[in-house]
Amino acid sequence: MDKVKNLIKKVCNREVFSYIIFGVLTTVVNIVVSYILKALLHIEGNIASTIGIICSILFAYFTNRKWVFHSDANTIKEKWIEFGKFVLGRAFTMVLEIVGVFLLNDVIHAFYGMFSDNMAYLINKMLMTVIVIILNFFISKFFAFKDLSKKGKEN
Repeated sequence: MDKVKNLIKKVCNREVFSYIIFGVLTTVVNIVVSYILKALLHIEGNIASTIGIICSILFAYFTNRKWVFHSDANTIKEKWIEFGKFVLGRAFTMVLEIVGVFLLNDVIHAFYGMFSDNMAYLINKMLMTVIVIILNFFISKFFAFKDLSKKGKEN
């Protein structure tokens, strides 16, 4: 029982809660920007969605950098490298999600027979989204926003 409590304490920390809060806000930015561009400014839907995604990735970078992972990148070069790693990580998980949904829906046919095609798609999409969110956390923590102060101590 103590092992479970210790695991919960490790997982339920300030960093994880901050990541969840800013993740929800990132989703809101994506939806609101996309909607405003489409509904109010009459921009084509795919373009509006793409701009919304770009805005949400930028929002996620700056909020994760400052309030979730507390980046210590100071120079312009360090900040650009960090930003590049962040975008690279997001691009990787986007491709992973696309491939994962494709494999689950079209190759493996997960849940077919038990659910309608639409319900199976939704379950598969949600499963891949959860995997992507978790991977994005670890990619951000251990790759994009890796503590630069430790880098100097390792040498």
